[in-house]
Amino acid sequence: MNFKPLGERVLVQRIQEKNTTASGIIIPDNAKEKPSQAKVVAVSKEVKNVNVDDTVVFSKYAGSELSLDGNEYLVLDVKEILGVIA
Repeated sequence: MNFKPLGERVLVQRIQEKNTTASGIIIPDNAKEKPSQAKVVAVSKEVKNVNVDDTVVFSKYAGSELSLDGNEYLVLDVKEILGVIA
């Protein structure tokens, strides 16, 4: 993959959530919400507060979906990122 975001944007890949509850009940795919945490894969040179390999939290309907090399990614504006998990 060779993708470089432009402007104040980052490329992220969603972190998949568990398929079961704490009590062991399996959650079907159609009942799960899309995860709102992701690992940063690429950062434009204008972005200062987020780095590659950071885990970020973003708003539920943020970003533009992108498929590269058979993998699903999101391109997020920096203002759509709510925070970085330390």
